[in-house]
Amino acid sequence: MSNPQNILRTIFGYDSFRPGQEEIVDRLVSGKHALAVMPTGAGKSLCYQVPALVREGLTIVVSPLVALMQDQVAALKLAGVAAETINSAADREANVEIWKRVASGETRILYLAPERLMTGRMIAALQKIRIALIAVDEVHCMSQWGASFRPEYEALKNLRANFSGVPIGAFTATADDVTRRDIAAKLFGGEVQEFVSGFDRPNIRLTVRPKSNSRKQLLAFLEDHKGESGIVYALSRKSVGEWAEVLKANGHRAVAYHAGLPASARSEAQDRFMTEKGIVVCATIAFGMGIDKPDVRFVFHADLPQTLDAYYQEIGRAGRDGAEAEAHMVFGLDDIRMRRRFIDGEGAGPERARREHKRLDALVAYCETPDCRRQSLLGYFGEFSDPCGNCDVCLGPADRMTAFRHRPDLVRKTRREKRAALVPPDIDPQTDDLLVHLKALRLKMAKQRGVAAYIVFSDKTLIDMAQRKPLTKWDFGEVNGVGANKQEQFGEVFLATIRQFVELRAAS
Repeated sequence: MSNPQNILRTIFGYDSFRPGQEEIVDRLVSGKHALAVMPTGAGKSLCYQVPALVREGLTIVVSPLVALMQDQVAALKLAGVAAETINSAADREANVEIWKRVASGETRILYLAPERLMTGRMIAALQKIRIALIAVDEVHCMSQWGASFRPEYEALKNLRANFSGVPIGAFTATADDVTRRDIAAKLFGGEVQEFVSGFDRPNIRLTVRPKSNSRKQLLAFLEDHKGESGIVYALSRKSVGEWAEVLKANGHRAVAYHAGLPASARSEAQDRFMTEKGIVVCATIAFGMGIDKPDVRFVFHADLPQTLDAYYQEIGRAGRDGAEAEAHMVFGLDDIRMRRRFIDGEGAGPERARREHKRLDALVAYCETPDCRRQSLLGYFGEFSDPCGNCDVCLGPADRMTAFRHRPDLVRKTRREKRAALVPPDIDPQTDDLLVHLKALRLKMAKQRGVAAYIVFSDKTLIDMAQRKPLTKWDFGEVNGVGANKQEQFGEVFLATIRQFVELRAAS
């Protein structure tokens, strides 16, 4: 199965690559380096997973979070791919058994944290194995000029020397020009083809308001988003818990998520968010990485995010289905003061502090811009845009005319009309009812396997399934996102639910 298209269809269940994916896949398959900057939700993981299965040997994937590595491995195993991760969450005996499978050639993809990969012992062991490809996820973490520098990532600059001739793919959702140049110099010696996809997400409406009474502001915002899925980001774990309680007291279905909660509580919150309708997750930045839920209708920042890079990643979790979504932020002077104290307290040296203050200045400038907000955001990433007509500056507040002569008393009506126009026309009530049953079944299957619900099937796959209503195993295999292994594992149980639903509807 050396054909990328064949692997895409047979293993992952997709008929075609998304825009920007195929060129990166071809580059890595041919044994050449690639640095890819792709928006959140653009499908970065397939860009190295497909080449990993085309090329002969072991692919190493460098990833920063144990939970993210575990989820990716679980998803690959359900797709029939021999994937593993060696990490600190497993005991030594389990890691030794995994290594035996790696050394024997049984494993195709191995996920490692950078600090585990870049030890002399691990490198020496891997040098005895045929390495097909190295993929570095969240590669912006290796640049001191990036927004999220992690010292353990900097050691990855030795990868080329340690694995000469092995193609390296580097992936991130956000990296400005300075960060990209730094990554290219460190990881590739300056010699790499860059693939920078467009940063614009035009369906996400951008709004920033001065913080006055954030409790009232959030509750007022949610009045227009009742019954919708969304994320509320806050700075501290304490405030996350408080926000969740406030929302529940006001009739919203809210859950809290932060790194200080037990793993079981985080897992339950994530499962509810992925499976149930209208769940609002109140979270720190610990929530979101690796989450692919298409119908998140809003992201609300109750506190100032860390940087514009972080803000872009966080709002990118909304509107992945292409329908209208909203990114709403409230900020005040106290937020700015707190962020400056964080920077000065890092103790990372004067040059890094200067750059981080500069990044904060860029974020504040975005918040205070009198011009199109999308132009400001995209300009930060070096991308030009015309005035968007879908931010608070372009639309204008209800008490003044805008530069584009919109009639402000029609703004709310226009929002609702646009939302209705963007909802896929073939989502009828019956399809929606079936989708509820399919999500419940997905959660049951996930719990049986001890994985997150979205790992069994994505929401996009369930939506396609509900629309198609397949009645045979062959038809089930045609559903977008159903590869051969998932067809075999889940076909009969999902088909039984669909057949029962169709029969009941026909009888009524």
